[in-house]
Amino acid sequence: MTIQRMDNVAIVVDDLDAAVAFFIELGMELEGKAQIEGLYADRTVGLDGVRSEIAMMRTPDGHSKLELTKYLTPAVSDAEPRNPPPNTLGLHRVMFAVDDIDDTIARLRAHGAELLGEVAQYENAFRLCNLRGPAGIIVALAEQIG
Repeated sequence: MTIQRMDNVAIVVDDLDAAVAFFIELGMELEGKAQIEGLYADRTVGLDGVRSEIAMMRTPDGHSKLELTKYLTPAVSDAEPRNPPPNTLGLHRVMFAVDDIDDTIARLRAHGAELLGEVAQYENAFRLCNLRGPAGIIVALAEQIG
């Protein structure tokens, strides 16, 4: 038995509307929003009294999704440090292919994104960068140039 596909990556955020706006600015589409609660939610995530709001975002090609989750109860557990460096164990980053990296950075900065270093060129193939996005997650951008 093999997997069928990767369905989505979930990211816990503290401001769902701001995170949705950030990923819409990046070019993702809001597929839908829902409130999640009940025994199935408690059992699935292993917490009691789960009540959360989610927004499902999808890439324009329809192949990739992000589930943005805001926990209403139980209270969010804050990771230490708040904005871990890129070499921290666990989820490293989410990368997106973009048409124009400079334009994308400018648009995302208006939503609070911070560049973690600079835009670098890999051989004659890509321009790459990492940004700190909503809830401290690292969003990488890649513009193919060759």
